[in-house]
Amino acid sequence: MSSIDIDGYYLGIDVGTQGTKTILCDGRSGNVLGEARAGYPLVEKADGTREQDPKDWVDAVHNTVREVLQITGVEKEMVRGVGISGQQHGFVPLAKDASVIRNAKLWNDTSTEKQCKTLLDRLGGEQKVLELTGNNILAGYTVPKVLWLKENEPENYKKLDTILLPHDYINYHLTGEKTVEAGDSSGTAFFDVRKRTWSDEVLTAVDDKRDLKECLAPMIENQKPAGLVRKEVLETLGFPSNSRIIVSSGGGDNMMAAIGTGNTKKGVVTVSLGTSGTIFAYSDFPVVDPRNEFAAFCDSTGGWLPLACTMNVTVATELVKRLFSLSNEELEALVQKAPVGAGGLMLVPYFVGERTPNVPSGTGVFFGINEFTLKEEYLARSAMEGVTMGLRYGLESMRGEGIAPSDIRLTGGGSKSAQWRQIAADIFNAPTVTMEIEEAASFGAAMQAMWCAAHESGDTCEISEITDQFVKVNTEMVKEPRKDAVKQYNELFQLQNEVSSSLRQPFERHRKIVSD
Repeated sequence: MSSIDIDGYYLGIDVGTQGTKTILCDGRSGNVLGEARAGYPLVEKADGTREQDPKDWVDAVHNTVREVLQITGVEKEMVRGVGISGQQHGFVPLAKDASVIRNAKLWNDTSTEKQCKTLLDRLGGEQKVLELTGNNILAGYTVPKVLWLKENEPENYKKLDTILLPHDYINYHLTGEKTVEAGDSSGTAFFDVRKRTWSDEVLTAVDDKRDLKECLAPMIENQKPAGLVRKEVLETLGFPSNSRIIVSSGGGDNMMAAIGTGNTKKGVVTVSLGTSGTIFAYSDFPVVDPRNEFAAFCDSTGGWLPLACTMNVTVATELVKRLFSLSNEELEALVQKAPVGAGGLMLVPYFVGERTPNVPSGTGVFFGINEFTLKEEYLARSAMEGVTMGLRYGLESMRGEGIAPSDIRLTGGGSKSAQWRQIAADIFNAPTVTMEIEEAASFGAAMQAMWCAAHESGDTCEISEITDQFVKVNTEMVKEPRKDAVKQYNELFQLQNEVSSSLRQPFERHRKIVSD
């Protein structure tokens, strides 16, 4: 394959929940020349409310772009494009004058549980919703947030003129153009992932007296630009007023992380070992799970991105560290000290409930405690093993729908552990590897901007050609599955599923006891 020649520099901006990360990439080499970060507050309430002021995102974008340009010292005239990655599912309501009506309700806002039930009842239940959109209606998704606004803040709902997601809003701020794309839109729960179009039925279930499609911006293809950075923003960021900087379509953070890990063709699976865990894979056809155990998203390159999310990954290892006052290095040594399978000590890791499988009332359960296994090294190893088997639950659901991994690309804090990388290879029964560039979402956003710029200049390359050229794995970090360990973990995985299934009703009874 001949190399893609893309001139200039490209900004990749990841607008996350805790803060914004901006990187500057060289279009010719793909190298990251510099990065900057800025944080902002989160509004939290006991009823599950999780909100942010979109102005804080805008300020963080401005500050990090200015900082990374100062750090790198590049010629500003050579910056050709910007790509935006944004936290998924957030609801940014705009009035007719394009002002933000209220704080954005975020992906982790669970105050909309009542609205989810209302919408499912109106639409005929989960299976009917899967037929309509390919995805269930969950509290984190966008559509129950719109109904929440209608029911709880009717005056604000009357002002509603445009519904945007976080990355859409930043695109609008940069360009003055309101656009959306399929990847992030597929996380709204009012988007049909099979047809890549809005669901009239779901939108009508929110409001049957108003055509909410009028509140939705035009959808663009992912290789097309959302627009050009407008003059006022150019001046704010310190660019020459005659600069021509394209803004690519952007996408949700998972969609951009897929690009940033080279997950743009069949066979690659990305696993994020963060506080929560995600596992996703590229597909060239819509992958809808009839059991509703993983999300049927589109990606932000024109394909699809089946994705499973677990809520407990480094949650478990951090609890073990806190219990025994361990550093990361001490945790690693303890895990290495214990045998594969931790002597049969197996963790059901639902410390904060669980999404995959759907066990919202779940708790953590150590199964197999006895006088031999109640030791810190066994507890430490079973924590790593238990959460990784939890991620395998999502992978097995995907395998059942035709996703076949050739390798597993690990990201997130847990991927820094050599012991964890080996455990993942054995449990997934596939080689695992880490990435040279760890900031997958912002790197993916920058590469999408390169792809868009290439198309604008007449080069109709595939984005996989760019990721094949620029995305590099740490070859010295590869871990291969070990036959004996694979066999042992297969048995433990089945046991974990059996224990989890048998505890569903006890979990619910326990929730009632501790809630009284």
